[in-house]
Amino acid sequence: MTEGASLWVLFSSSFLAATLLPGGSEAVLFGVLKLHPQQIWPALGVATLGNTLGGMSSYLVGRLVPQKKDLPGLPAMQRYGSPALLLSWIPIIGDPLCVAAGWLRLNPWLALLFIAIGKFARYVAIAAYAS
Repeated sequence: MTEGASLWVLFSSSFLAATLLPGGSEAVLFGVLKLHPQQIWPALGVATLGNTLGGMSSYLVGRLVPQKKDLPGLPAMQRYGSPALLLSWIPIIGDPLCVAAGWLRLNPWLALLFIAIGKFARYVAIAAYAS
């Protein structure tokens, strides 16, 4: 597969993996880096961008859910706010964290920042393992 096609597949996989749909982009990143080791920085950027945009789409889903005053938000999200989104990369709990952040109306720019940092750190660890 060409470098360009590999990066598009990686972006798509990363985006879908960060939504409520099942999937994992880690294996795709690992494969891309094994096929094209010289593409480490573009691959990290593409994977982080796709996964962050997917996380923000989950955030948007949460924003669309009407808030009810009698339903408490997640205690951790209310307590720690946007920095809790550093954990958005963790399987199973990461996607609901992004939805909860939107539902709680956390600052979208801070949410974007913390989602991106967490996801980038995870991809750096995978890239280090792949090399």
